[in-house]
Amino acid sequence: MDRKFWKNPVFSISAVAILLLVVLGAVIPEPFGKVAGQLYGFTTAKFGWFYLLTVFIIIIFLIGLAISKFGAIRLGGDEERPDYPFFTWIGMLFSAGFGVGLVFWGVAEPMSHYFTSPLKDVEPHSQEAARIAMGYSFFHWGISQWGIFGIVGLVIGFLQFRKRKDGLISTALEPLVGSNRHLKTGIDSFAVIATVMGIATSLGMGVLQMSGGLEYVFHTKNTFWIQLIIIFIVFIAYMLSASTGLNKGIAYLGNFNLAMAIALLVFFFFVGPKVFILESFTLAIGDYINNFIRYSLRLQPYQGGTWVREWTIFYWAWTIAWSPFVGAFVARVSKGRTIREFIAGVMIIPPVFACMWIATLGGTALYSDLNNGTQIAEAVDADVTSAIFETLKHLPLTGAVSFLAIVLIFTFLITSADSATYILASMTTKGSLFPPLIVKMIWGFLMSAIAAVLLYAGGLEALQSASLVSALPFTLFLILLIFSLGKLLRKEPITVRPTDIRRFEKIEQEVKKKASRKRK
Repeated sequence: MDRKFWKNPVFSISAVAILLLVVLGAVIPEPFGKVAGQLYGFTTAKFGWFYLLTVFIIIIFLIGLAISKFGAIRLGGDEERPDYPFFTWIGMLFSAGFGVGLVFWGVAEPMSHYFTSPLKDVEPHSQEAARIAMGYSFFHWGISQWGIFGIVGLVIGFLQFRKRKDGLISTALEPLVGSNRHLKTGIDSFAVIATVMGIATSLGMGVLQMSGGLEYVFHTKNTFWIQLIIIFIVFIAYMLSASTGLNKGIAYLGNFNLAMAIALLVFFFFVGPKVFILESFTLAIGDYINNFIRYSLRLQPYQGGTWVREWTIFYWAWTIAWSPFVGAFVARVSKGRTIREFIAGVMIIPPVFACMWIATLGGTALYSDLNNGTQIAEAVDADVTSAIFETLKHLPLTGAVSFLAIVLIFTFLITSADSATYILASMTTKGSLFPPLIVKMIWGFLMSAIAAVLLYAGGLEALQSASLVSALPFTLFLILLIFSLGKLLRKEPITVRPTDIRRFEKIEQEVKKKASRKRK
């Protein structure tokens, strides 16, 4: 590996661009936040339809691919087997793909929809509003989000392990756009910039929630300087984790995160309204299935309103901004799995866990407001970072479990950022599977710096604006990736497995026997 990484134009262009944004945000925070907000308004108003159609097309494509003959192709050699056990694989997917986002929104989203309903004809704070809130939350954290990660990861994994090429976005697009050096540099540089913005959004959200949690548990002030201290501590922690390598730091923390998340889930279930949680989960799954197409393509051109832009379109844009990182990381840990297994694992298991999480934590909060008059929704509307801690105030062991929730957010931040530094370093060192530690440290610093600047410039709104604006051009790349993967798979020979040969031989023998009996 060439240690003169700074000579790689992808590294220099993307690093300078991010550093410039950091400096602008630090020197002129108000104009920086204002411009980000204006770009946010423009992209949501003019291109919301593009986000919705793209994500819907991706879902249809992946489902079709999973049930097709191409589903048997492995991400690697025909005899290759997965590098990681199933539980570890799921833990790593969960930590990288959901991270702090699910902890942040698991209670906050359903309570926000309960306070202000997504549908204008539904009265807020009503039983119908609670039902709509749960169904819409399932939709936002369901297969659509993971379909975006899946398409990027599938193309990269196919090229990296099946074709033995690098895992760069530009390489994945080569079947369509060719191998022009300058074009490839531009594509990879933009992918890096979009990824940093998406990760900074999640990092900032986690820091906001940790700061809010510390205020609830230890009565510290939720100020920017406290948030800056948290960012610094998280930076030190994920740099230490990054130095241990992919098979140690991220793998161990991924298992720990999944175990901690399950423990918190079990706690909420057993101290919460168990029957209500199970019934609301079942009903919300049905609502999700029934309304999937409607929600996937819902806009508001006739009645007006900004709800879809502020929620669904933001979620898809945020996920798209994350997708180069999560997709590349998911590909890296999925070596040896078949396309069918990859799609099923990525699009079913994490979304099911997310729905269980929302039904349990969000369902507990909804039940409390509906039946006990606790006004958690009002508290969430006033401060969205307080959602999980406001709910824990009305449950046993408030202090201890709140502290554990803070620890979970902290470790999720570490694994997400650690994973991101690895992928960003790989993307800026020509797709290296073992990028130099110094490159990881540079990207670790720049990620933390842009998250701090966005918090300083406008908090949550600036974070959301940055991720959405950076995602718009990359959405076009996702459409191109579908065509690129299709072109690659059509050229791929389908290997017939020994079990299939035996099955075909058995069928052939039965056909011959029937023909023989007819002749007799």
